Amino acid sequence: MHCVSERFDFTGDELAPAYRAAVDAIEAGDLVVLPTDTVYGIAADAFKADAVQRLLDAKGRGRDMPPPVLISVVESLDALATDVPEAGRKLCEAFWPGPLTVICHAQTSLMWDLGDTQGTVALRVPDHENTRELLSRTGPLAVSSANLSGQPAALDVYDAEAQLLDSVAVFLDGGAVTGGEPSTIVDLTGDVPHVVRIGALSMAQIREIVPEATTDLEPDEKPDTEDEPTEPQPEASKLETTDNEPAEDKPVDDLPTADEKPVDEKPADEKPVDEKPLDDEKPAEVKPVDEKTDVRPAD
Repeated sequence: MHCVSERFDFTGDELAPAYRAAVDAIEAGDLVVLPTDTVYGIAADAFKADAVQRLLDAKGRGRDMPPPVLISVVESLDALATDVPEAGRKLCEAFWPGPLTVICHAQTSLMWDLGDTQGTVALRVPDHENTRELLSRTGPLAVSSANLSGQPAALDVYDAEAQLLDSVAVFLDGGAVTGGEPSTIVDLTGDVPHVVRIGALSMAQIREIVPEATTDLEPDEKPDTEDEPTEPQPEASKLETTDNEPAEDKPVDDLPTADEKPVDEKPADEKPVDEKPLDDEKPAEVKPVDEKTDVRPAD
């Protein structure tokens, strides 16, 4: 569906025309681009299945990637989600409004179709005052980043317009967003909170509130620059993770250790292991270096 797009200023005090146009578009089942505290988002009425499908089509995304839902206040959590653990509530109270998205079990009574959600819903309260005011007027909105699938998220309304064109009815210009990073996503459907995407909130920040939080992504986190060696670290790390041995105990590339002489020099005074030394004996059968090589993993 193609619309006649309009752009409205979403800053300052003269916001009435922007709110009115956005609410009308949402009620009509059309799409609205709006600013958040992280990136610009493309929004649709969460309770209109055809509008949500229009959102997915505009991005070039399938139903296997359902959009999150933005809400205006923390108190709306229990209206849309069920069985929220206490640890999850602590995270929401600490970081909402803000760049935290929580995946919860959806209320079974809700009449919506966000895609293939497997009975869950991802919720967030954005830290953007005007957008929260709009949400209080429209109700929950299905919102995904305002970009074509696979492209960088839009950081201003002009980038969003260039990517989404006339698939959107109303563009709300809130200026360039200052966040830039996507929200951190925490799955609250298991026994403990599990971080499935590390974004604007780090694992350290999450664990300040919920120490038991888990993730499979920590190795991909960027350490603080002052704690990160620049050049020497990769070789040592490779040895430690591959062989489970300290780097200083492991000869690199089968080179002899500091106390050994290369095998091909065959010094006369070198003694094979567990054998009596002979003047002309060569250490052909017992090679410490090759023994280390034989026990390395194939990979």
